[in-house]
Amino acid sequence: MLRHMPESPGRHVKLFMNGRNQAVRIPREFELPGQDAVMRKEGHRLIIEPAPPRSLLAVLSTLQAIDEDFADVSDLPIDSVDL
Repeated sequence: MLRHMPESPGRHVKLFMNGRNQAVRIPREFELPGQDAVMRKEGHRLIIEPAPPRSLLAVLSTLQAIDEDFADVSDLPIDSVDL
């Protein structure tokens, strides 16, 4: 869910080249949380928003496989349950 923050007055910033990419230094008062952001264009506007948190599945998919042998675990007997 996106919260709408009150608009702050615009601030003039300088554009510069970082390698072959155009870049802008984001002033501290506009700093975004986290390490990632989502950028999109709406007409002539460039919108930059904090990236949504990654799902657990996305985080787990970045982990390397474990090459260890684990001991076999036998299944425990099933207890009957009265419903």
